[in-house]
Amino acid sequence: MNVYKVAEIFTSINGESRRAGETAVFVRFTGCNLRCNYCDTLWALEKDAPFTAMSAEEIYEYIRESGIKNVTLTGGEPLLQPGIKELIEMLLADESLRVEIETNGAVDIRPFMIENDRLSFTVDYKCPGSGMESGMIMSNFEAVGPGDTVKFVVSDEADLDKMCEIVKRYELTQKAAVYVGAVFGRIDPQQIVEYMLKHKINDVRLQLQMHKFIWDPDERGV
Repeated sequence: MNVYKVAEIFTSINGESRRAGETAVFVRFTGCNLRCNYCDTLWALEKDAPFTAMSAEEIYEYIRESGIKNVTLTGGEPLLQPGIKELIEMLLADESLRVEIETNGAVDIRPFMIENDRLSFTVDYKCPGSGMESGMIMSNFEAVGPGDTVKFVVSDEADLDKMCEIVKRYELTQKAAVYVGAVFGRIDPQQIVEYMLKHKINDVRLQLQMHKFIWDPDERGV
């Protein structure tokens, strides 16, 4: 039986991506292979980060009892968890659930892709401002499909330039949803809008982290 290192499990609303504003169960796992300089979950990344050991059955039971149908597996980096594919398959066996994987772009998503329209990947592209761009696995941006999302979190205009380059190179707007968000406190969303208008950017959506406006930006479990 696989046992997963769960940093926290809670119900809230989706703060970003396709189902922003909808209720969701979040399962946050410990551990990550990146250290973005704007990361807001550093406390969950280290190998010795506090966690609760939970089986797939225990995770599923929490989700079932919540009565909420959207499930977000996040981190850290959820795809680094041993046995994560088995958990994904177990959750998808419940036809009422929709499962989203939030992944950092530095793990190959292809081994975890399952043909099921209730499974989606939200894949980050770490722009230069993150300090982690060298970790990107570029085949991920070839693998994404219509149900998936690519997310760019930008710190400045140089990051926006890089977003445009990657969107064009991989024709991302033709095969997946594409979102751009601001590193909280680093760039004014108005600057992103002005850039999008100036450069006549189409089919890319600005999205703010809703939960950081509803609750304290540093609050956990939301």
